[in-house]
Amino acid sequence: MSLLFTPFDLPAPGGTLALPNRIVIAPMCQYSAPEGAATDWHLAHWSSLLNSGAGLLTIEATAVTHTGRITPGCLGLWDERTQEALGSTLQRARKLAPPMPVCIQLAHAGRKASSAVPWRGGQLLDATQGGWLPLGPSALPQLPGEAPPRAMEAADLEQVREAFVAAARRARRIGIEAIELHAAHGYLLHQFLSPIANQRSDDYGGSLENRMRFPLEVFAAVRAVFDGPVGVRVSATDWVDGGWDVQQTAEFARRLKTLGCSFMHVSTAGVSPQQKIALGPGYQVPFAREVRLACGLPTTAVGLITEPQQAEAILQAGDADLIAIARALLYKPRWPWEAAAALGGQVQASAPYWRCLPREAQGIFGDARIGQR
Repeated sequence: MSLLFTPFDLPAPGGTLALPNRIVIAPMCQYSAPEGAATDWHLAHWSSLLNSGAGLLTIEATAVTHTGRITPGCLGLWDERTQEALGSTLQRARKLAPPMPVCIQLAHAGRKASSAVPWRGGQLLDATQGGWLPLGPSALPQLPGEAPPRAMEAADLEQVREAFVAAARRARRIGIEAIELHAAHGYLLHQFLSPIANQRSDDYGGSLENRMRFPLEVFAAVRAVFDGPVGVRVSATDWVDGGWDVQQTAEFARRLKTLGCSFMHVSTAGVSPQQKIALGPGYQVPFAREVRLACGLPTTAVGLITEPQQAEAILQAGDADLIAIARALLYKPRWPWEAAAALGGQVQASAPYWRCLPREAQGIFGDARIGQR
């Protein structure tokens, strides 16, 4: 059997979380949650993803505070109302699909909050457009010409840290099995890590030790209240000279490991419009390999991984332990089925779909049998 279709266990204090294969559905913002509440869009979206045959579903970036949303349409988990909406919608979706572990990405957008949805330009919204004043490590705007965020004070740091804790507790209450903290793509925790966005002069800025301090505090606080797997998504490089880089990421990963981190999910970029990304198939895989070698944690590779054989080769080379698929799964919602057919793997699927397979894909559903009338 291919490595892509071998099981994998994510470690955690409360016991390992068993994944049936190594395909992870990466978090993908839908911008379809008015005032943070999941809707029937999420019911349809999650039902489709849960029927994909992947090993783990990661719910999109989910704001831990109302003002921590990227856009007014971003999903949230900051109060009883958003907890009820997310929990009930996920429960309904899970009834429409085979069992699949679910992870949620908890996030705070920092200075990238109060933005328009992508198909309306994605730029900072002001109060007349329904926007709000974002927070950030420093009063530095994301883009030239934008209004700066408000630099976070000690009380803000405590409030946001506790908001992550509260959201983690809510996630556990609604049956979510794993958490991924979003420290990538230019959002708040990444902003603290990067000297491009963090120019503080207190204990939370300046040296690498100081810039890591708040993200590590958030991780430790969440780890203390959630006994399932807790991992971190990182941008391994800002793709900007003098910014956050893979060597700093490796040290961050080593520190996370000492605090009980379960996995690293390695992406790149997002903190600066000056980034110069070397795009190409699997362009982020070398960063995943370097982080994995540095810390020894289970590591997820992501980014322009689109073909089953490509995913398998990454695992066979030891560059990563898990493969995250995002937009390719929106385009091909049964991508894991195709991968199973190509690589000789098996996946679970709902019985009404069993008759869909062409002859060359017979067997990917295991012992499922269909009679004819």
